[in-house]
Amino acid sequence: MKKESRLQIIPVTLTVLRILVGWHFLYEGIIKLASSNWSSYVYLTQSRWILSDFFNWIMTNPTVLAIVDFINIWGLILIGLGLFLGIFIRLASIAGIVLLSMYYIVAPPFIYPSAGGFFYVINYQIIEAGILIVFIFMPKDYTWGIGRLLRNIFRRRKNKKFPDEINHELPETGKVRREFIKDLAVLPVFGGALFGMAKRVGWLSFEEEALKKTDVITSASLMYREMYDLNKLEGKVPVGKIKNVEISKMIPGGNLVSGFAHARDLIYVSKWIKQYHSDEKVIETLWRYEDVGINTVIMRTDEQIIRILKEYWRRGGKIQWLAQTYPHEEDLSNIQWAIDTGAIGAFVEGSRADKMVYNKQLDFLAKPIEFVKSQGLIGGTAGHSINTPKSCIKYGIEPDFFMKTIHHANYWSAHPEENWDEYIVVPETHERNDHNYQHDNIWCVDAAETRDFFKSCKIPWIGYKILAAGAIRPEDGFKYAFESGADFICVGMFDFQVIEDANVIYTTLNSGLNRERKWYG
Repeated sequence: MKKESRLQIIPVTLTVLRILVGWHFLYEGIIKLASSNWSSYVYLTQSRWILSDFFNWIMTNPTVLAIVDFINIWGLILIGLGLFLGIFIRLASIAGIVLLSMYYIVAPPFIYPSAGGFFYVINYQIIEAGILIVFIFMPKDYTWGIGRLLRNIFRRRKNKKFPDEINHELPETGKVRREFIKDLAVLPVFGGALFGMAKRVGWLSFEEEALKKTDVITSASLMYREMYDLNKLEGKVPVGKIKNVEISKMIPGGNLVSGFAHARDLIYVSKWIKQYHSDEKVIETLWRYEDVGINTVIMRTDEQIIRILKEYWRRGGKIQWLAQTYPHEEDLSNIQWAIDTGAIGAFVEGSRADKMVYNKQLDFLAKPIEFVKSQGLIGGTAGHSINTPKSCIKYGIEPDFFMKTIHHANYWSAHPEENWDEYIVVPETHERNDHNYQHDNIWCVDAAETRDFFKSCKIPWIGYKILAAGAIRPEDGFKYAFESGADFICVGMFDFQVIEDANVIYTTLNSGLNRERKWYG
């Protein structure tokens, strides 16, 4: 291969590389421009690193957000055009690096690993920024494009008008023609790509336009913005205390992120929940909790949950973990695991505690509670039956808190009162799918007795199953639980319910509650 040919490979390679990066910018800009409801709001909600306060300020100021969206869209388009066509390459490269840097700061890969691939601190934004640095320091006219073509035309006209200033370095006529063709080569590529893009976003096709009008592309972003608009937050979730630990009055439960759902006869729901709650979705939901003032979550002690929590804390998350544990007789290893992982407290899971009481194994219930307390953590027990906290008091067990189910039964799927069973068991003589008997639709069959018990109990009470697994509206369930005497409530929430539920509890606790019991938390 001749030396001249080898040297030609470099500008060819750089031209192709410039076009590819330019197309990426242009594509992103046009897609956002075509999506009339697109906003950078969704992306900015991920900010948990440096400048996060600045990005949150942008999100909560509609006018500033609109300006940022405009700059974002047209910045991408103009940078893309400059790089693709070879116009103002250095200026486009500098602007591109600034834009990529802002994207990187909002969601760096070591905090938000992306589906597009990453190597801890490296992602495509860093790679493209590195490429753009090359174009900043590259000699002018080193790659082919419209900018070089226009400059050459201007030079030739200038040389004809001012012959004394002829640039003797201009190529010969044959070479001029070849260079002219090379510079124009980007136009058909640009035209073909732009034509395809126009069809893609529905600018040239009636069918695509009709599809676009259905808002297939933009509805998810619009819904996401609507459901997580912090401007709609009426107030942060209030907090209380269990011993010396400050805990939010609303504590998200772990069933949703654990993949369990009391969905009655909807057999697909648990599988759907598992698919929806990827590790990243769980971490994202935890951030949502933090933003509304929730500082504690209740989750099971198992490998999946611990893995996710560790990653969330590694990224700077602050939410506390109150661990639901599963001791078995003398075996407290599950509790020790929670303590070693960083839980602020632990409690015996409700069904397990109910069974211990039912079988008169109170020693097996006392030991895990005392063990947790001996480690300097808050320790307690859950229970579906009022006999569980009653038996603790009678037996001399003094937990730092009780968790007890509390909800009314005024919803259509609740089975008849005459067949309620406080221990949530199904007699062998009955089928679980028999609506008239105990089945997966009621978790508090002793609401009146529960209220009466806690009137004289000074131990903090976390009410749970307060919405009867979605059968009761939050406005109703929250108020009923607090008026019954609960000091805190445990609620399962999807990410799109966080703002709504936070507003409900804020409004509920700041309204006139008909509550007889004193607050103990």
